[in-house]
Amino acid sequence: MKKLMSKLTALALVLVLVLSMGSVSLAEGTDKVVNIAVTGTMTSMNPLLMDFTEVGKYTQSLAFLPLVEMNGDLEFEGMLAESISTEDNLTFTIKLRDEAVWSDGTPVTTADVMYTFLCMASPEAGNPSMNMYSIIGVGDDGVTESGATEIEGIKVIDEKTMTVTTKWPMALDTFRNNIGRYMLILPEHVLGDIPMSEMQTNEWFLKPTVVSGPYFIEDYDLNHYVHYVANENYFMGAPKIKYLNVNVVQAAQLLAGLQSGEIDLIQQTTGDILLDDYESVKAMANVTVYPGKPITNQSIFFNVNNVPDVRIRQAFFYGLDRETILSQLVKGNGELVDAFLCSASPYYSAELGVTEYDPEKAMKLIAEAKADGADTKLTWHVNSGDATFVQAATFAAAMFYELGLEIEIKTVDLSTLMTVANGDEAEILSVQYTYAPADPYTDMSWMLSEYGWTRYVDEEVTAALLESQNMTDMDAIREKYLFVNKKVQEEVPMISAYIISTIGVTSNRLVNAQPDVFGTFINVHEWDIAG
Repeated sequence: MKKLMSKLTALALVLVLVLSMGSVSLAEGTDKVVNIAVTGTMTSMNPLLMDFTEVGKYTQSLAFLPLVEMNGDLEFEGMLAESISTEDNLTFTIKLRDEAVWSDGTPVTTADVMYTFLCMASPEAGNPSMNMYSIIGVGDDGVTESGATEIEGIKVIDEKTMTVTTKWPMALDTFRNNIGRYMLILPEHVLGDIPMSEMQTNEWFLKPTVVSGPYFIEDYDLNHYVHYVANENYFMGAPKIKYLNVNVVQAAQLLAGLQSGEIDLIQQTTGDILLDDYESVKAMANVTVYPGKPITNQSIFFNVNNVPDVRIRQAFFYGLDRETILSQLVKGNGELVDAFLCSASPYYSAELGVTEYDPEKAMKLIAEAKADGADTKLTWHVNSGDATFVQAATFAAAMFYELGLEIEIKTVDLSTLMTVANGDEAEILSVQYTYAPADPYTDMSWMLSEYGWTRYVDEEVTAALLESQNMTDMDAIREKYLFVNKKVQEEVPMISAYIISTIGVTSNRLVNAQPDVFGTFINVHEWDIAG
């Protein structure tokens, strides 16, 4: 009976998986189709509304390329840009590829890049998460005056060369990551006449007619799928796969989808395979498994405005049994660190150490804080798409109850979690966050600011982070990051529950595709079907 029930359950999961993928068979005849599974929903397909999740970035950049991308070796590789360089960490020269063209044959030029900067800094169309405020001529709030047609710190030299000057020193890798990797370039010759006030809602973004990337967006439902069709005029080469589908799948359905062949690829940071399924996936004959570097941080953020008593935050840190969570729930697939930096980062310092579990100290801190009037009833928002951490949070909440904290767990989808994170009401929230090892500054400086999810501001922390951007000596930079991370240990605006080493998977029918924490889709136009 148990075997029969297992077979019926597997069959049901396959049927649910197929239904969740929508019309995976866009192609007819011999056209090639590849299905990518993700476990997080998208919030928008408009690059001006990117939420900086990995799912959001990759689904959008298949159509709209960034200037550069990070590859599997943690190096920045040119996409639309041939190079980004600087001599003084203030003025950055962007040199576009001569061969870069839009799908309609129009060359990609500095006019497109300038237009995208203007959009990103526009008070009507802009994305405040892009840190435009660092550029001379942009306000400290990250926007220009309404109707601006130029930005003081951005100069166009010719059709393929331009410079960007920042208000303060910025490390080259920080600029490459923050601006080069996350700003997806828009076609000025197509969109230039649309009022900025309409850019975030314009119907053109529902099905863009001109793209720079390997695929057109054919159709999408943000909660379920994005369907793509190949850009035959892609300047790096026409994709060998005509139809690409990114399908939102429940984590519990991934194993069945791999077994049935409905899933061709799962990337490490966008598809959360259940840890209980790791061994089953590794044993499958029809797939290849790619272990990921331990880079993705299972982060816990406090909005310090709503959890103002540092003793409560410290108690959470000491009372979280991270070792048990890592060994039992994560099954040892990762590492423990304090604060932001994983061991793969060149800026990681073992001197920081790992804070030990100390429930007695946690209980004492909670009691002291409660006696002084601190609120010991807290709400913890957790990504429902991360089944492992939902278990971890539930386990932790039960432990904290014994220590004197009453924690309500609210599981929400990724889109809702991002809304909560960017609002003012959050107390505690958790999400897997992949900090670029080559550029910890971008995420750390934003998170540890009045605009970031923690709302934590410390003058010494801000100064140390800024000083790191005007240095070239690795040891000196490492010391600055060590100082910041020690302050995070003490003040606890953020906790690293663990750094997870996830696995990526490809079907053996898919060739030239190798999922990695970074760089998976750089060569997507070269993917093919075996035979």
